[in-house]
Amino acid sequence: MLSKLTFLTSGESHGKGLLGIIDGVPYGLELTEDYIRYHLSRRQKGYGRGGRMKIEKDFAKIYSGVRHGYSLGSPIGLLIKNKDWENWTKKMAIEKPDSLIKKVTLPRPGHADLAGVLKYGFDDIRNVLERSSARETTMRVALGSICRRLLEELGIHVASRVVQIHDLIDTSDIPNGISTIELNKIADKSEVRCLDKDIELKMMEKIDEAKSSGDSVGGIFEVIATGLPYGLGSYTQWDKKLQAKIAALLMSVNAYKAFEIGSGFHSGTQFGSEIHDEIGYDGKNFTRFSNNAGGIEGGMSNAQPLILRLAMKPIPTLIKSLRSIDIETKIPKDAHKERTDSCAVPAASIIAESMLCFVLADALLDKFGGDSIEQLKKHMEATAKY
Repeated sequence: MLSKLTFLTSGESHGKGLLGIIDGVPYGLELTEDYIRYHLSRRQKGYGRGGRMKIEKDFAKIYSGVRHGYSLGSPIGLLIKNKDWENWTKKMAIEKPDSLIKKVTLPRPGHADLAGVLKYGFDDIRNVLERSSARETTMRVALGSICRRLLEELGIHVASRVVQIHDLIDTSDIPNGISTIELNKIADKSEVRCLDKDIELKMMEKIDEAKSSGDSVGGIFEVIATGLPYGLGSYTQWDKKLQAKIAALLMSVNAYKAFEIGSGFHSGTQFGSEIHDEIGYDGKNFTRFSNNAGGIEGGMSNAQPLILRLAMKPIPTLIKSLRSIDIETKIPKDAHKERTDSCAVPAASIIAESMLCFVLADALLDKFGGDSIEQLKKHMEATAKY
């Protein structure tokens, strides 16, 4: 779905590490490992995370594509080593084992386990679960941070906040006049990345309740992008529509199960006169009296804040027993258990920020072009409309 940027990730959850490569980043983007590490650290936080986050201190080493602090215009390669690999050298060895390795044969409901082994013909579910693990999103955040830096150079910022965990809802509005940068700073100070302090405590209690019973909880979060010009994406073909590209990349994350833009599902309950954003003019720019469209009309950005909401399902790896069938013996048993989080909704919001950054950076490069950041800036200054 991307037209100017290409990225790939590689690696298993308990393997040696994660590899990532992104191609299409223009020359001259200022980039440091510390910047990427900062956003990786945001992904690792959040109330309800499990023991893995106490082991890993994620750091992305830049292996190529950057010289003297600036992108070269060539592919950028990253490596994140898994510290936990030390505990898995036999189970995840590249070489053939010299002793019997116990197979995982009990698929977990809600995970990729059963569909994966039936698709590829595996007799060991670990071949599936290691790659389908959310650990892979660590590299997505690292590569997405490069796209975020590009957006920042152009005055575009992406933030998120959690609005619901289980049945507890943060109904507070984002304070008037607060910037996207400030929103992230406020949300990052919260254990669950919500704005309402009273609800925050109740959400943490709900997570504790789930953890004590061996269960997990999901939730809903909001992602916002500001500073966008008119015309990212296009109405001319289905695969050029901005919302189609956003949906494709966001819904590529296993745990996301629902997605809406602006008023989303609520818009289906309203009259047209109530939901469509009326147009004004302030003497210089076109304005809107509302933003129910969430920043996209006809497959294109309309210079309003881009507002998305996503629902994350509860993590399917549970300590609490769920019924399953042994793929080898076909005997009913409890599903396989792995180390797990009881809640990862705050982390999911950071991952969604990164996935949106891929789409927006690609859309800007597609519309304005340029082999260097300076060229891209000049093209935008000359032609962008807000």
